[in-house]
Amino acid sequence: MKVIIRCLFSFMGLVFLLSCQSKEKKNKVKEESIGATEVAILPNTEAYRPQYHFTPPEKWMNDPNGLVYHQGIYHLFYQYYPDDIVWGPMHWGHATSKDLLHWKHKPIALFPDKNGYIFSGSAVIDTENTSGFGTKENPPLVAIFTYHDIDGEKAGKTDFQTQGIAYSLDNGETFTVYEGNPVIGNDGIKDFRDPKVFWNEKANNWTMLLVAGDHLQIWQSDTLISWKKVSEFGKNQGAHGGVWECPDLFPLKVAGEAKEKWVLLISINPGAPNGGSGTQYFIGDFDGTTFTSTQEEDRWLDWGTDNYAGVTYNNTPDGKRIFIGWMSNWSYARDTPTEKWRSAMTIPRELSLEKINEQYELINYPITGLKKVLKSSNSFKANPIYSVAGLNISQSEIVFTTASRDFELSFTNQKEDRLKLLFDGANKQVVLDRATSGKTDFQEDFAKENQLMPIKNLPEGAVEVRILMDWSSIEVFINKGQYVMTSQIFPNEHYTNLNFHQRGEEPVEVNKLEIREIESVW
Repeated sequence: MKVIIRCLFSFMGLVFLLSCQSKEKKNKVKEESIGATEVAILPNTEAYRPQYHFTPPEKWMNDPNGLVYHQGIYHLFYQYYPDDIVWGPMHWGHATSKDLLHWKHKPIALFPDKNGYIFSGSAVIDTENTSGFGTKENPPLVAIFTYHDIDGEKAGKTDFQTQGIAYSLDNGETFTVYEGNPVIGNDGIKDFRDPKVFWNEKANNWTMLLVAGDHLQIWQSDTLISWKKVSEFGKNQGAHGGVWECPDLFPLKVAGEAKEKWVLLISINPGAPNGGSGTQYFIGDFDGTTFTSTQEEDRWLDWGTDNYAGVTYNNTPDGKRIFIGWMSNWSYARDTPTEKWRSAMTIPRELSLEKINEQYELINYPITGLKKVLKSSNSFKANPIYSVAGLNISQSEIVFTTASRDFELSFTNQKEDRLKLLFDGANKQVVLDRATSGKTDFQEDFAKENQLMPIKNLPEGAVEVRILMDWSSIEVFINKGQYVMTSQIFPNEHYTNLNFHQRGEEPVEVNKLEIREIESVW
Protein backbone atom coordinates (compact mmCIF):
# COMPACT_ATOMS: atom_id res chain seq x y z
CA MET A 1 0.00 0.00 0.00
CA LYS A 2 1.37 3.43 -0.92
CA VAL A 3 1.98 6.25 1.47
CA ILE A 4 1.67 9.87 0.29
CA ILE A 5 4.20 12.06 2.02
CA ARG A 6 2.61 15.44 2.63
CA CYS A 7 4.17 17.12 5.59
CA LEU A 8 6.93 17.12 8.13
CA PHE A 9 8.75 14.43 10.01
CA SER A 10 10.15 15.61 13.30
CA PHE A 11 12.96 13.75 14.96
CA MET A 12 14.57 14.37 18.33
CA GLY A 13 17.22 12.44 20.14
CA LEU A 14 20.47 12.27 21.94
CA VAL A 15 23.86 12.00 20.23
CA PHE A 16 26.72 10.60 22.17
CA LEU A 17 29.91 12.57 21.94
CA LEU A 18 33.43 11.37 22.13
CA SER A 19 36.86 12.13 23.27
CA CYS A 20 40.16 10.47 23.59
CA GLN A 21 42.93 10.33 26.08
CA SER A 22 46.06 12.08 25.00
CA LYS A 23 49.12 10.02 24.20
CA GLU A 24 52.76 10.60 23.59
CA LYS A 25 53.54 11.62 20.02
CA LYS A 26 56.33 10.04 18.00
CA ASN A 27 57.85 11.26 14.77
CA LYS A 28 61.31 9.89 14.32
CA VAL A 29 63.42 7.42 12.36
CA LYS A 30 62.55 3.87 13.40
CA GLU A 31 63.60 0.68 11.60
CA GLU A 32 63.29 -2.03 14.23
CA SER A 33 60.24 -3.63 15.87
CA ILE A 34 57.51 -1.03 16.41
CA GLY A 35 54.81 -1.14 19.09
CA ALA A 36 53.25 0.74 22.01
CA THR A 37 50.15 0.92 24.17
CA GLU A 38 46.62 0.88 22.76
CA VAL A 39 44.70 4.14 22.89
CA ALA A 40 41.69 4.31 25.22
CA ILE A 41 38.61 6.20 24.03
CA LEU A 42 36.38 8.05 26.49
CA PRO A 43 33.16 9.87 25.74
CA ASN A 44 33.14 13.68 25.80
CA THR A 45 31.63 16.59 23.87
CA GLU A 46 33.62 16.77 20.63
CA ALA A 47 31.61 18.57 17.98
CA TYR A 48 30.82 16.59 14.81
CA ARG A 49 32.39 13.32 15.96
CA PRO A 50 30.74 10.54 13.88
CA GLN A 51 29.00 7.90 15.96
CA TYR A 52 29.28 4.89 13.66
CA HIS A 53 31.93 5.88 11.10
CA PHE A 54 35.61 5.31 11.81
CA THR A 55 37.62 8.30 13.02
CA PRO A 56 41.07 8.49 14.61
CA PRO A 57 41.13 9.15 18.36
CA GLU A 58 42.82 12.47 17.63
CA LYS A 59 44.83 14.41 15.02
CA TRP A 60 45.00 14.10 11.23
CA MET A 61 43.93 11.12 9.10
CA ASN A 62 43.59 10.57 5.36
CA ASP A 63 43.78 7.54 3.01
CA PRO A 64 42.89 4.03 4.23
CA ASN A 65 45.91 1.74 3.86
CA GLY A 66 46.77 -1.92 4.25
CA LEU A 67 43.22 -3.26 4.33
CA VAL A 68 43.65 -6.96 5.13
CA TYR A 69 41.88 -9.69 7.10
CA HIS A 70 43.88 -12.19 9.16
CA GLN A 71 43.12 -14.56 12.02
CA GLY A 72 39.63 -13.20 12.63
CA ILE A 73 40.68 -9.55 12.52
CA TYR A 74 40.05 -6.81 9.97
CA HIS A 75 43.00 -4.42 9.89
CA LEU A 76 42.57 -0.78 8.98
CA PHE A 77 45.83 1.10 8.58
CA TYR A 78 45.61 4.72 7.51
CA GLN A 79 47.62 7.82 6.70
CA TYR A 80 48.20 9.56 10.03
CA TYR A 81 49.98 12.58 11.45
CA PRO A 82 50.06 12.33 15.26
CA ASP A 83 51.19 15.89 16.00
CA ASP A 84 48.49 18.09 14.46
CA ILE A 85 45.03 18.10 12.83
CA VAL A 86 46.52 19.18 9.50
CA TRP A 87 48.60 17.05 7.14
CA GLY A 88 52.21 16.47 8.20
CA PRO A 89 54.92 13.78 8.09
CA MET A 90 52.96 10.63 7.31
CA HIS A 91 52.81 7.57 9.54
CA TRP A 92 50.58 4.51 9.35
CA GLY A 93 47.89 4.63 12.02
CA HIS A 94 46.25 1.34 12.90
CA ALA A 95 42.92 -0.02 14.11
CA THR A 96 41.39 -3.50 14.21
CA SER A 97 37.87 -4.85 14.17
CA LYS A 98 35.98 -8.13 14.13
CA ASP A 99 32.93 -6.67 12.39
CA LEU A 100 34.14 -3.55 10.50
CA LEU A 101 32.05 -1.36 12.82
CA HIS A 102 33.50 -1.56 16.34
CA TRP A 103 37.19 -0.63 16.22
CA LYS A 104 40.12 -0.96 18.62
CA HIS A 105 42.62 1.84 18.22
CA LYS A 106 46.12 0.38 18.08
CA PRO A 107 49.60 1.90 18.38
CA ILE A 108 51.12 3.61 15.34
CA ALA A 109 52.23 0.84 13.01
CA LEU A 110 54.88 2.53 10.84
CA PHE A 111 56.96 5.65 11.43
CA PRO A 112 58.97 7.78 8.99
CA ASP A 113 62.53 6.55 8.66
CA LYS A 114 65.72 7.42 6.77
CA ASN A 115 64.00 6.70 3.44
CA GLY A 116 61.15 9.15 4.02
CA TYR A 117 57.57 9.54 5.15
CA ILE A 118 55.29 6.49 5.00
CA PHE A 119 52.72 7.16 2.28
CA SER A 120 49.81 4.96 1.13
CA GLY A 121 50.00 1.27 0.35
CA SER A 122 48.55 -2.15 1.06
CA ALA A 123 49.09 -5.32 3.08
CA VAL A 124 49.02 -9.04 2.29
CA ILE A 125 49.27 -12.33 4.14
CA ASP A 126 52.28 -14.19 2.72
CA THR A 127 50.71 -17.60 3.25
CA GLU A 128 53.50 -19.58 1.60
CA ASN A 129 56.25 -17.43 3.16
CA THR A 130 57.59 -16.47 -0.27
CA SER A 131 59.39 -13.52 1.33
CA GLY A 132 61.17 -15.63 3.93
CA PHE A 133 60.15 -13.19 6.66
CA GLY A 134 58.19 -15.82 8.60
CA THR A 135 57.33 -19.49 8.27
CA LYS A 136 54.50 -21.43 6.68
CA GLU A 137 53.27 -22.12 10.20
CA ASN A 138 53.41 -18.41 11.04
CA PRO A 139 53.15 -16.51 7.74
CA PRO A 140 54.09 -12.84 7.84
CA LEU A 141 51.70 -9.96 7.37
CA VAL A 142 53.60 -7.81 4.88
CA ALA A 143 52.94 -4.10 4.45
CA ILE A 144 53.90 -2.49 1.12
CA PHE A 145 54.01 1.31 1.01
CA THR A 146 55.45 4.38 -0.67
CA TYR A 147 58.41 6.22 0.80
CA HIS A 148 58.27 9.98 0.30
CA ASP A 149 61.65 11.71 0.65
CA ILE A 150 60.65 15.24 1.62
CA ASP A 151 64.20 16.55 1.30
CA GLY A 152 64.41 15.24 -2.25
CA GLU A 153 61.11 16.86 -3.12
CA LYS A 154 62.22 20.22 -1.68
CA ALA A 155 65.46 19.96 -3.64
CA GLY A 156 63.48 19.74 -6.88
CA LYS A 157 64.23 16.09 -7.61
CA THR A 158 61.74 13.82 -9.40
CA ASP A 159 62.81 10.51 -7.85
CA PHE A 160 61.68 11.23 -4.28
CA GLN A 161 59.04 8.47 -4.13
CA THR A 162 60.09 4.81 -3.84
CA GLN A 163 58.45 1.62 -2.56
CA GLY A 164 59.25 -0.12 0.71
CA ILE A 165 58.06 -3.07 2.77
CA ALA A 166 57.80 -4.08 6.42
CA TYR A 167 56.56 -7.28 8.04
CA SER A 168 54.78 -8.43 11.16
CA LEU A 169 54.85 -11.87 12.78
CA ASP A 170 52.26 -11.05 15.46
CA ASN A 171 49.28 -10.12 13.29
CA GLY A 172 50.09 -6.43 13.01
CA GLU A 173 50.95 -5.71 16.64
CA THR A 174 54.53 -4.81 15.73
CA PHE A 175 56.39 -4.37 12.44
CA THR A 176 59.98 -4.80 11.35
CA VAL A 177 61.08 -2.60 8.45
CA TYR A 178 62.94 -4.50 5.72
CA GLU A 179 66.60 -3.56 5.86
CA GLY A 180 66.96 -3.65 2.07
CA ASN A 181 64.40 -0.89 1.41
CA PRO A 182 63.47 0.49 -1.01
CA VAL A 183 62.47 -2.60 -2.96
CA ILE A 184 61.50 -0.51 -6.01
CA GLY A 185 63.50 2.58 -6.88
CA ASN A 186 62.53 5.51 -9.06
CA ASP A 187 63.92 6.49 -12.45
CA GLY A 188 62.49 9.99 -12.30
CA ILE A 189 58.70 9.78 -12.04
CA LYS A 190 57.42 12.61 -9.85
CA ASP A 191 54.19 10.91 -8.71
CA PHE A 192 55.07 7.24 -8.28
CA ARG A 193 53.13 5.72 -5.42
CA ASP A 194 50.31 3.85 -3.67
CA PRO A 195 51.22 0.17 -4.21
CA LYS A 196 48.26 -2.22 -4.09
CA VAL A 197 49.50 -5.82 -3.93
CA PHE A 198 47.50 -9.03 -4.33
CA TRP A 199 48.18 -12.70 -5.03
CA ASN A 200 47.71 -13.27 -8.76
CA GLU A 201 46.23 -16.73 -9.33
CA LYS A 202 46.51 -16.34 -13.10
CA ALA A 203 50.28 -15.83 -13.02
CA ASN A 204 50.93 -17.58 -9.68
CA ASN A 205 52.85 -14.64 -8.27
CA TRP A 206 52.43 -11.34 -6.47
CA THR A 207 51.09 -8.45 -8.51
CA MET A 208 51.57 -4.80 -7.60
CA LEU A 209 49.65 -1.85 -8.98
CA LEU A 210 51.49 1.48 -8.97
CA VAL A 211 50.33 4.83 -10.25
CA ALA A 212 52.86 6.81 -12.26
CA GLY A 213 51.55 10.33 -12.70
CA ASP A 214 48.84 9.93 -15.34
CA HIS A 215 48.66 6.15 -15.71
CA LEU A 216 48.90 2.74 -14.05
CA GLN A 217 51.89 0.43 -13.94
CA ILE A 218 51.63 -3.30 -13.16
CA TRP A 219 54.57 -5.08 -11.52
CA GLN A 220 55.12 -8.71 -10.51
CA SER A 221 57.26 -10.60 -8.00
CA ASP A 222 57.77 -14.11 -6.66
CA THR A 223 59.04 -12.92 -3.29
CA LEU A 224 57.54 -9.48 -2.46
CA ILE A 225 61.14 -8.22 -2.57
CA SER A 226 62.36 -8.32 -6.18
CA TRP A 227 59.92 -6.73 -8.66
CA LYS A 228 59.60 -6.41 -12.44
CA LYS A 229 57.31 -4.08 -14.41
CA VAL A 230 55.16 -6.04 -16.88
CA SER A 231 52.55 -3.64 -18.31
CA GLU A 232 50.84 -0.23 -18.22
CA PHE A 233 47.30 1.07 -18.58
CA GLY A 234 45.43 4.33 -18.90
CA LYS A 235 47.54 6.94 -20.63
CA ASN A 236 44.74 7.46 -23.14
CA GLN A 237 41.74 6.24 -21.14
CA GLY A 238 39.69 7.59 -18.27
CA ALA A 239 39.56 10.98 -16.56
CA HIS A 240 42.86 12.89 -16.49
CA GLY A 241 42.01 16.15 -14.76
CA GLY A 242 44.56 15.45 -12.06
CA VAL A 243 47.10 12.95 -10.71
CA TRP A 244 46.12 9.28 -10.59
CA GLU A 245 46.27 7.72 -7.11
CA CYS A 246 45.32 4.67 -5.00
CA PRO A 247 44.76 1.90 -7.60
CA ASP A 248 42.94 -1.36 -6.94
CA LEU A 249 42.17 -4.30 -9.26
CA PHE A 250 39.93 -7.30 -8.59
CA PRO A 251 37.54 -9.75 -10.28
CA LEU A 252 33.77 -9.72 -9.73
CA LYS A 253 31.12 -12.14 -10.96
CA VAL A 254 28.30 -10.43 -12.83
CA ALA A 255 25.11 -10.93 -10.82
CA GLY A 256 22.89 -13.56 -12.39
CA GLU A 257 25.53 -14.60 -14.90
CA ALA A 258 28.47 -17.00 -15.00
CA LYS A 259 30.61 -14.24 -16.49
CA GLU A 260 33.45 -12.63 -14.54
CA LYS A 261 34.85 -9.16 -15.19
CA TRP A 262 37.75 -7.25 -13.66
CA VAL A 263 37.30 -3.86 -12.04
CA LEU A 264 40.03 -1.24 -11.75
CA LEU A 265 39.65 1.61 -9.24
CA ILE A 266 41.66 4.80 -9.74
CA SER A 267 41.37 7.87 -7.52
CA ILE A 268 42.05 11.22 -9.15
CA ASN A 269 42.83 14.63 -7.67
CA PRO A 270 41.69 17.07 -8.89
CA GLY A 271 39.29 16.23 -11.71
CA ALA A 272 36.28 14.63 -10.01
CA PRO A 273 32.87 15.44 -11.56
CA ASN A 274 31.85 17.70 -8.66
CA GLY A 275 35.27 19.20 -8.02
CA GLY A 276 38.43 18.16 -6.25
CA SER A 277 38.93 14.50 -5.36
CA GLY A 278 37.01 11.48 -6.66
CA THR A 279 37.27 7.81 -7.60
CA GLN A 280 36.72 6.49 -11.10
CA TYR A 281 36.42 2.87 -12.18
CA PHE A 282 37.03 0.80 -15.28
CA ILE A 283 35.40 -2.52 -16.16
CA GLY A 284 37.53 -4.80 -18.31
CA ASP A 285 39.66 -7.93 -18.42
CA PHE A 286 42.96 -9.03 -16.87
CA ASP A 287 45.03 -11.85 -18.36
CA GLY A 288 47.42 -12.06 -15.42
CA THR A 289 49.79 -9.46 -16.84
CA THR A 290 47.80 -6.76 -18.63
CA PHE A 291 44.52 -5.01 -17.86
CA THR A 292 42.41 -3.94 -20.85
CA SER A 293 39.10 -2.12 -21.10
CA THR A 294 36.92 -1.01 -24.01
CA GLN A 295 35.17 1.49 -21.76
CA GLU A 296 34.98 4.91 -23.37
CA GLU A 297 33.03 7.04 -20.90
CA ASP A 298 34.28 8.11 -17.46
CA ARG A 299 32.62 6.10 -14.68
CA TRP A 300 32.50 7.19 -11.03
CA LEU A 301 32.20 5.03 -7.93
CA ASP A 302 30.60 7.86 -5.93
CA TRP A 303 29.26 11.19 -7.19
CA GLY A 304 29.53 13.04 -3.88
CA THR A 305 32.55 15.14 -3.05
CA ASP A 306 33.64 13.12 -0.03
CA ASN A 307 34.70 9.61 -0.98
CA TYR A 308 38.35 9.41 -2.00
CA ALA A 309 41.37 7.09 -2.01
CA GLY A 310 39.21 4.07 -1.27
CA VAL A 311 40.53 0.53 -1.70
CA THR A 312 39.32 -2.97 -0.88
CA TYR A 313 40.26 -5.67 1.61
CA ASN A 314 42.65 -8.49 0.82
CA ASN A 315 42.04 -12.00 2.15
CA THR A 316 38.41 -11.59 3.27
CA PRO A 317 37.11 -14.86 4.78
CA ASP A 318 33.99 -15.04 2.59
CA GLY A 319 35.52 -13.67 -0.60
CA LYS A 320 33.44 -10.49 -0.45
CA ARG A 321 34.95 -7.34 -1.94
CA ILE A 322 34.77 -4.82 0.94
CA PHE A 323 35.60 -1.17 0.23
CA ILE A 324 36.42 1.74 2.58
CA GLY A 325 37.10 5.30 1.40
CA TRP A 326 38.40 8.46 3.01
CA MET A 327 35.36 10.64 3.64
CA SER A 328 36.88 13.96 2.62
CA ASN A 329 38.18 16.01 -0.30
CA TRP A 330 41.59 17.61 -0.77
CA SER A 331 39.90 20.88 -1.73
CA TYR A 332 38.99 21.56 1.91
CA ALA A 333 40.21 18.59 3.99
CA ARG A 334 42.59 20.73 6.06
CA ASP A 335 39.89 23.29 6.89
CA THR A 336 36.88 21.35 8.19
CA PRO A 337 35.59 22.64 11.56
CA THR A 338 36.77 19.96 14.00
CA GLU A 339 39.27 20.62 16.77
CA LYS A 340 40.83 17.43 18.17
CA TRP A 341 40.66 15.16 15.12
CA ARG A 342 40.11 15.53 11.42
CA SER A 343 38.53 13.19 8.86
CA ALA A 344 36.44 10.03 8.90
CA MET A 345 36.11 6.93 6.74
CA THR A 346 33.02 5.98 4.73
CA ILE A 347 30.80 3.20 5.97
CA PRO A 348 32.35 -0.09 4.79
CA ARG A 349 30.66 -1.14 1.55
CA GLU A 350 30.40 -4.36 -0.39
CA LEU A 351 31.16 -4.03 -4.10
CA SER A 352 29.36 -6.09 -6.73
CA LEU A 353 28.78 -6.02 -10.46
CA GLU A 354 25.38 -5.98 -12.18
CA LYS A 355 24.16 -5.59 -15.73
CA ILE A 356 21.37 -2.99 -15.78
CA ASN A 357 19.72 -2.00 -19.06
CA GLU A 358 22.56 -3.81 -20.90
CA GLN A 359 25.21 -1.76 -19.10
CA TYR A 360 27.65 -3.05 -16.48
CA GLU A 361 27.34 -1.12 -13.23
CA LEU A 362 29.67 -1.25 -10.21
CA ILE A 363 27.42 -1.41 -7.16
CA ASN A 364 28.58 -0.20 -3.73
CA TYR A 365 26.25 -0.74 -0.79
CA PRO A 366 26.68 -0.82 3.01
CA ILE A 367 27.86 -4.12 4.48
CA THR A 368 25.07 -6.33 5.80
CA GLY A 369 26.69 -6.20 9.25
CA LEU A 370 25.40 -2.66 9.68
CA LYS A 371 22.05 -4.12 10.72
CA LYS A 372 23.55 -5.15 14.07
CA VAL A 373 23.74 -1.49 15.15
CA LEU A 374 20.29 -0.51 13.86
CA LYS A 375 17.68 0.06 16.53
CA SER A 376 14.08 -1.06 16.11
CA SER A 377 12.39 0.19 12.98
CA ASN A 378 9.69 2.82 12.81
CA SER A 379 7.79 1.57 9.78
CA PHE A 380 4.97 3.39 8.02
CA LYS A 381 2.93 1.49 5.44
CA ALA A 382 -0.50 3.10 5.32
CA ASN A 383 -2.41 6.34 5.82
CA PRO A 384 -1.01 9.83 5.27
CA ILE A 385 1.85 10.66 7.63
CA TYR A 386 2.01 14.12 9.16
CA SER A 387 4.75 13.84 11.78
CA VAL A 388 6.83 11.32 13.70
CA ALA A 389 8.76 12.27 16.84
CA GLY A 390 11.36 10.65 19.10
CA LEU A 391 14.13 9.73 16.67
CA ASN A 392 17.52 11.31 16.16
CA ILE A 393 17.90 12.12 12.48
CA SER A 394 21.58 13.02 12.86
CA GLN A 395 22.28 9.39 13.72
CA SER A 396 19.84 7.44 11.62
CA GLU A 397 19.03 5.31 8.61
CA ILE A 398 16.14 6.39 6.37
CA VAL A 399 14.88 3.90 3.78
CA PHE A 400 11.98 4.12 1.37
CA THR A 401 11.04 2.96 -2.11
CA THR A 402 9.52 5.24 -4.68
CA ALA A 403 8.65 5.45 -8.35
CA SER A 404 8.54 9.25 -8.11
CA ARG A 405 11.32 11.15 -9.83
CA ASP A 406 10.40 14.76 -8.98
CA PHE A 407 10.60 15.63 -5.31
CA GLU A 408 12.88 17.18 -2.72
CA LEU A 409 13.98 16.03 0.72
CA SER A 410 15.21 18.66 3.15
CA PHE A 411 16.80 18.15 6.54
CA THR A 412 16.35 21.10 8.91
CA ASN A 413 16.79 22.20 12.51
CA GLN A 414 15.81 25.10 14.78
CA LYS A 415 18.89 27.05 13.65
CA GLU A 416 17.30 27.12 10.16
CA ASP A 417 20.05 25.00 8.64
CA ARG A 418 18.77 23.20 5.56
CA LEU A 419 20.37 20.32 3.66
CA LYS A 420 18.53 19.57 0.42
CA LEU A 421 18.43 16.43 -1.73
CA LEU A 422 16.58 17.05 -4.99
CA PHE A 423 15.32 14.40 -7.44
CA ASP A 424 15.13 16.11 -10.83
CA GLY A 425 13.23 13.82 -13.18
CA ALA A 426 13.31 16.14 -16.17
CA ASN A 427 17.11 16.18 -16.22
CA LYS A 428 17.50 12.64 -14.85
CA GLN A 429 19.75 13.69 -12.01
CA VAL A 430 19.96 13.95 -8.25
CA VAL A 431 21.20 17.22 -6.74
CA LEU A 432 22.73 17.63 -3.27
CA ASP A 433 22.72 21.21 -1.99
CA ARG A 434 24.64 21.91 1.23
CA ALA A 435 24.90 25.68 0.78
CA THR A 436 22.72 26.33 3.84
CA SER A 437 23.39 23.03 5.63
CA GLY A 438 25.23 24.61 8.57
CA LYS A 439 28.86 25.71 8.81
CA THR A 440 30.11 26.22 5.26
CA ASP A 441 32.30 29.33 5.32
CA PHE A 442 35.48 27.63 6.57
CA GLN A 443 36.55 27.19 2.93
CA GLU A 444 35.26 28.93 -0.19
CA ASP A 445 34.76 25.78 -2.29
CA PHE A 446 32.96 23.66 0.32
CA ALA A 447 29.43 24.75 -0.63
CA LYS A 448 30.11 26.83 -3.72
CA GLU A 449 28.40 24.46 -6.15
CA ASN A 450 25.63 21.89 -5.89
CA GLN A 451 26.68 18.27 -6.31
CA LEU A 452 25.10 16.66 -9.39
CA MET A 453 24.62 12.93 -9.99
CA PRO A 454 23.28 11.78 -13.37
CA ILE A 455 20.90 8.80 -13.01
CA LYS A 456 20.30 8.16 -16.69
CA ASN A 457 20.51 4.37 -16.37
CA LEU A 458 18.16 4.12 -13.38
CA PRO A 459 15.45 1.53 -14.14
CA GLU A 460 11.84 2.58 -14.48
CA GLY A 461 9.45 1.98 -11.59
CA ALA A 462 10.01 1.89 -7.85
CA VAL A 463 13.59 1.93 -6.56
CA GLU A 464 15.04 1.97 -3.07
CA VAL A 465 16.46 5.18 -1.59
CA ARG A 466 18.62 4.55 1.48
CA ILE A 467 20.18 7.41 3.43
CA LEU A 468 22.75 7.07 6.23
CA MET A 469 23.07 10.17 8.40
CA ASP A 470 25.82 10.71 10.94
CA TRP A 471 26.68 13.87 12.82
CA SER A 472 28.84 15.24 10.02
CA SER A 473 28.00 13.19 6.93
CA ILE A 474 25.28 11.95 4.60
CA GLU A 475 25.57 8.87 2.37
CA VAL A 476 22.85 8.34 -0.24
CA PHE A 477 22.39 4.94 -1.96
CA ILE A 478 19.89 4.72 -4.83
CA ASN A 479 18.69 1.39 -6.23
CA LYS A 480 20.76 -0.69 -3.79
CA GLY A 481 23.96 1.22 -4.56
CA GLN A 482 23.73 1.72 -8.32
CA TYR A 483 24.09 5.46 -7.71
CA VAL A 484 25.82 6.82 -4.61
CA MET A 485 26.60 10.25 -3.13
CA THR A 486 28.74 10.85 -0.04
CA SER A 487 29.09 14.30 1.47
CA GLN A 488 30.32 15.96 4.65
CA ILE A 489 28.00 18.33 6.47
CA PHE A 490 28.46 20.49 9.57
CA PRO A 491 25.06 21.61 10.89
CA ASN A 492 24.99 24.17 13.70
CA GLU A 493 22.88 21.72 15.68
CA HIS A 494 21.42 18.30 14.99
CA TYR A 495 18.87 18.02 12.22
CA THR A 496 15.48 17.38 13.78
CA ASN A 497 13.13 17.59 10.80
CA LEU A 498 12.79 15.79 7.50
CA ASN A 499 10.54 17.37 4.88
CA PHE A 500 9.27 15.84 1.64
CA HIS A 501 8.42 18.50 -0.94
CA GLN A 502 6.37 17.77 -4.05
CA ARG A 503 7.92 19.35 -7.17
CA GLY A 504 5.64 18.25 -9.99
CA GLU A 505 1.92 17.80 -10.35
CA GLU A 506 1.92 14.28 -8.91
CA PRO A 507 2.27 13.76 -5.14
CA VAL A 508 5.33 11.98 -3.78
CA GLU A 509 4.45 8.32 -3.35
CA VAL A 510 6.36 5.64 -1.51
CA ASN A 511 5.62 1.96 -0.94
CA LYS A 512 7.38 1.82 2.40
CA LEU A 513 9.19 4.14 4.76
CA GLU A 514 11.43 2.97 7.58
CA ILE A 515 13.44 5.09 9.98
CA ARG A 516 15.91 3.60 12.42
CA GLU A 517 18.23 5.22 14.90
CA ILE A 518 21.78 3.86 14.68
CA GLU A 519 23.64 2.94 17.84
CA SER A 520 26.92 4.57 18.70
CA VAL A 521 29.82 2.16 18.18
CA TRP A 522 31.99 3.89 20.77
